[in-house]
Amino acid sequence: MPAGYRRSVELRTLRYFVAVAEELHFGRAARRLHLSQPPLSRAVKQLEADLGALLFVRSPAGVALTPAGTVLLAEARTLLARADRLRVRVGAAAGRAGLTVGILGDGTDPGVFRSAAAHRRDHPGVDVLVRETDLTDPTCGLRAGLVDVALTRAPFDEDCLAVRTLRSDPVGAVLRADDPLARRERLRPAELDGRRWFRFPPGTDPRWQAFWHGGTEREGPVVRGVQECLQAVLWNGTVGLAPLGHDLPAGLVVVPVPDLAPSRVVVAWNEGAADPLVRSFVETATAAYRA
Repeated sequence: MPAGYRRSVELRTLRYFVAVAEELHFGRAARRLHLSQPPLSRAVKQLEADLGALLFVRSPAGVALTPAGTVLLAEARTLLARADRLRVRVGAAAGRAGLTVGILGDGTDPGVFRSAAAHRRDHPGVDVLVRETDLTDPTCGLRAGLVDVALTRAPFDEDCLAVRTLRSDPVGAVLRADDPLARRERLRPAELDGRRWFRFPPGTDPRWQAFWHGGTEREGPVVRGVQECLQAVLWNGTVGLAPLGHDLPAGLVVVPVPDLAPSRVVVAWNEGAADPLVRSFVETATAAYRA
């Protein structure tokens, strides 16, 4: 443990840290947590003191993660997900049924809302824990046992997983509105060659990386989440792919690239899963996305 470590770190403090790390702004994190900003700032400073490491670089515009903060974010996300999973499993052992659902990136998909409504109707006594993940793990923690089932996007390594396609979305290039290509009705993949793209961290599923890079090795800033992708385009003029039909911040546009394969929305679960709740969820999601 770090030399400055003095006491155990509470899960609540880790949740505070993750909120700040994801928002990169204390004010936004405080609103997300329904806290005032001063106690949040004090909690993070105390965490830094307990760990003996600076986690954020502060500035008037917000904060940025230090190398130590980046390491803690990955570990904290995993630890919190396991803690939530533990709560659900203990509840199930005590007779309270539960299901952990992983959702990748965008939880505003209408299919998610329809799936939730149908699941509540069919299983009113089942607690559902939602784990929203970033873009570095398209399986949403299935392989690590952090979730029971995932609503996500393919392609990814499907070894030992069962995958069912729910919908296919055409993709387009996300560009700044002042980019010369932004005025085009459609683009060919070759027209994006030579541009800097946002990329995912090393170790991300190679099938996933290849799809979102248009099948070509790319250079550019490394991102983990949807908002980081969009901000990379807005601030750096990079380019990347995104499913069509999603709202974008002002200043960004998406131009269809019809020659590229569509992005598949899928439901995935561990092959051979015997939990009837998982099977029921798969059927419910399938029907909801076809509605």
